[in-house]
Amino acid sequence: MEQENILIMQQVNKTFDRVVALSDVNFELKPKEILGLLGGNGAGKTTLMNVLYGLYRADSGKVILKEKPVTIQSPRDAIKHGIGMVHQHFLQINNYTVLENIILGTDVSHPFSTNYKEEEGTIKNLCERFGLEINLSDRVETLPMGTRQKVEILKALYRGVDILILDEPTTNLIPQEVDSLFETLKIMVREGLSIVFITHKLREVLSICDRITVLREGKNVISLTRKDASDEMLVRAMVGDKMDLEKSIMFTQQGEGGGAVATNEVLGLQGVSMINQQKIQELTDVSFSLNASEILGVAGVAGNGQRELAEIVMGIQPISSGKVIFAGEDITNLSTKERIANGFVYIPEDRLSDGFLNKASVAHNLILGYHHLQPYSSKGIINWKNVNDSSRKMISEYNIKTTGPDEIGGNLSGGNIQRVMIARAFSQPSKLMIAHNPTRGLDIPSMDFVYQKLNERAATGAATLLLSEDLDELLLISHRIAVMYRGKVVGILPREKFEKYEIGRLMSGFDLESK
Repeated sequence: MEQENILIMQQVNKTFDRVVALSDVNFELKPKEILGLLGGNGAGKTTLMNVLYGLYRADSGKVILKEKPVTIQSPRDAIKHGIGMVHQHFLQINNYTVLENIILGTDVSHPFSTNYKEEEGTIKNLCERFGLEINLSDRVETLPMGTRQKVEILKALYRGVDILILDEPTTNLIPQEVDSLFETLKIMVREGLSIVFITHKLREVLSICDRITVLREGKNVISLTRKDASDEMLVRAMVGDKMDLEKSIMFTQQGEGGGAVATNEVLGLQGVSMINQQKIQELTDVSFSLNASEILGVAGVAGNGQRELAEIVMGIQPISSGKVIFAGEDITNLSTKERIANGFVYIPEDRLSDGFLNKASVAHNLILGYHHLQPYSSKGIINWKNVNDSSRKMISEYNIKTTGPDEIGGNLSGGNIQRVMIARAFSQPSKLMIAHNPTRGLDIPSMDFVYQKLNERAATGAATLLLSEDLDELLLISHRIAVMYRGKVVGILPREKFEKYEIGRLMSGFDLESK
């Protein structure tokens, strides 16, 4: 006999201004299961769960919990009903201990003192019960991402939830931490919890989930058990007819990595160190070379110097020591504008604060940084016909959803802003591209399109420095991978030595700290 549902969401609708985020979505969760909620960026996965958790109010629809209709208007309501959520970006106070973060906002046994022995005992029991090894006295700011995630899970367990929502939980984890998380989820299910696992990664749902529900463009597409699912079926459900799977890089696993790389060096960093304005050392003795036709991936947990590396290569930040060499010339002291004139293009990490003007038009943003170059400008005068012609071409080729070149940039969605950044960089003739998380916020066909473009650049002899927090992306597309840890390059692996667990060890600094 099939299990009864512990949770049902019926005919859920949600709009943001004119954008339909959810359209008559139905959702079911059974006791003691891991349900994969799968879909590309913008599919509605997180929005649906934010409705369940009380962060958003649905325009219409019902929530039935344990066969009774419930109204959830806030996270406090959700927790009272036994529903917890671990967000992609953790809500933690860095200088608090693990224990203090877990009990924050709850009633404690001795409210007028720091005597938390009773609470500590309860949390230690939860750690033992669910196999969560963690030192409760550690300050959160000292912990790796995998351990910080355990803190968030313990927060929910401490509040007594029996339904736990995990939003893209593997995004910032190294492979070893992903394995540890999956073991924890299996224990939680055995102990009676139900898990909603939000992701866009096929391998994960096929590895850990009992059932899989796919959303696309805010609508239900398919719901099935893992044994009835296949890669192709799930891909088709996620993307529809938007891409040719036989030519796809992502789903045929045919990255450029391994193709011929020229021996002539395009970019070289020699002993580069950087101390920021707060006198903190961000980069230490970074050295590597990048050749023509090469895609050099840079792996690392967020915050280990990747952004600083990108900015010193672009000349946005000055270095404290060392040299930056481009095409055999020392360019250490060249400005960003001079580097762009020499053939540098840049896709920055933060699309909302770097390289995009909300109040400027789409056309202005598509030429930003290159507006002084041909064909957009001659002798200091902008040729608006060329600008608008180029903008229309880019809007079409890169599928930017906009009313046209004159629309205000701030009206675009996050994914379309990212497409503007990508279109601007790829459309400019260049010798070197610095791309930092270029596919973040894009749907699957758009991600595949970017990979195709990177391959095309490599085939023409152009070099790419690809910084990404998505290890699967780097493994797919890179010729070599440089691994960063605490501002240092701790290893550079050629493609024939790619092994995700070895890269994970380097990303965690394990080899360094064990010496």
